Amino acid sequence: MMHSVPKTMTAVLLTGHGGLEKLVYSRDVPVPAPAAGEVLIKVTACGMNNTDVWVREGAYGTEDDPSAVSTWRRHGNTLTFPRIQGTDTVGHIVAVGEGVDRARTGERVMVDFSIYNRDDDSLADIDYMGHGRDGGYAEYMALPAENAHVVATDLTDVELATFCCAYLTGERMLERARLAAGETVLVTGASGGVGSAIVQLARARGAVPIAVAGPGKEAAMLEIGAEAVVTRGQGDLTEGVEVASGGRPIDVVADLVGGPLFNDLLKILRPEGRYTTAGAIAGPVVQLDLRTMYLKQLELHGSSQGSRADFRRLVRYIEEKKIRPLVGGIYPLSEFHRAQTDFMAKNFVGKLVVVPD
Repeated sequence: MMHSVPKTMTAVLLTGHGGLEKLVYSRDVPVPAPAAGEVLIKVTACGMNNTDVWVREGAYGTEDDPSAVSTWRRHGNTLTFPRIQGTDTVGHIVAVGEGVDRARTGERVMVDFSIYNRDDDSLADIDYMGHGRDGGYAEYMALPAENAHVVATDLTDVELATFCCAYLTGERMLERARLAAGETVLVTGASGGVGSAIVQLARARGAVPIAVAGPGKEAAMLEIGAEAVVTRGQGDLTEGVEVASGGRPIDVVADLVGGPLFNDLLKILRPEGRYTTAGAIAGPVVQLDLRTMYLKQLELHGSSQGSRADFRRLVRYIEEKKIRPLVGGIYPLSEFHRAQTDFMAKNFVGKLVVVPD
C-alpha cells in the first residue's frame, strides 16, 4: 500500500509556545501511515490562519487569567509537541488504510479539518487537525477518510486551499447569527481571511455586507462584494457606519477584531440585533456595558469552526461559484518563517498559501 510513498518528508514542526524560533523546518520527519478508516494525502497546498500564530504564541489565555500562556481549547488540551500545524489543506490521496475503498486513490480532496469528537451537531468538544493531530504544513498528511472531500471545481489546488478554515468559520458565524436575505451585516477585519469570506458568504445568502477595513483596501472590499466600506481608524466608527449604510439598520455585526471597537459595535447594532465573533485580533479583553446589551435586547454569539452541515454548504457554494478564492501570496514550505512574518503584518487581502518545496 505504501511502497510508492517515501519513509520521510519535509515538514514544519511547532516545537513549543513562543516566537518564530519554535517553528522548525525539517527534512526527515516520518511519513505517517494511514490507520484503519484513514487516507494518506500528498499535500499540494495549505492556507495560513490566525489560529496558527495564536497557538504558537500560546495567546489564548485561560478563563482565570487572560494573559496566561495557553492553547486553543478551553477544556482538555490536546496539543503536544512537536506538532505539524496547518488546517486549510488540499492534496491527492496516495494511500488508504484498512476499510477504505482503494478506488479513492488519486482523488483530489479538500480537507475538512475539524475533529468533531461527537456524532451530533454540537461543537462543544470540537478540535482540529493541526492541533489535536498533525496538519498540512508537510509533504504528506494522514486523516480520516470521511474528512477528505472531493470538490467539483476547476479551481487550482492553491485556490481551493484558501477556503476551508476561513470560510467555514465565517459561515458558522453567520449561521449562528441567523443572517437572512435582505439584512445588513457589518464585518470588521474584512480584508483578512475570515472577513473577506464573510463578505462573500453574506452575498451568497442575499444579505448586504458593509466592510470595515484598513486604509488602501477599500477597492478590494468593493470588488469582492461589499456594499460599502468604512476605513478603519479614520473618524468616528459609528458615524462612518451610518454614512456607509445609508441609514439602514445594522442587523448583525460579524466581529473579528474586538479590542476598543467592541462597545461601539454594540452601539451600532439595531435593537434586537445580533453580534457574532470568532476572533479578537485587536485585543481579547473588552469593556461591556451590560445596560447596552439588555436595554437593546441584543444577542451575543461566540463561534469557532463549523459543523458538518456548514462544511457541506461551503462545498456547495464553491461548486456553484457563489464564492471565489482570494490568494494573497504563495510561499514554499522552506520559507515558512517569511510566510508567517508577512501574515502577521497583514499587508494583503485574502489568504496566504504554503506549498511544498
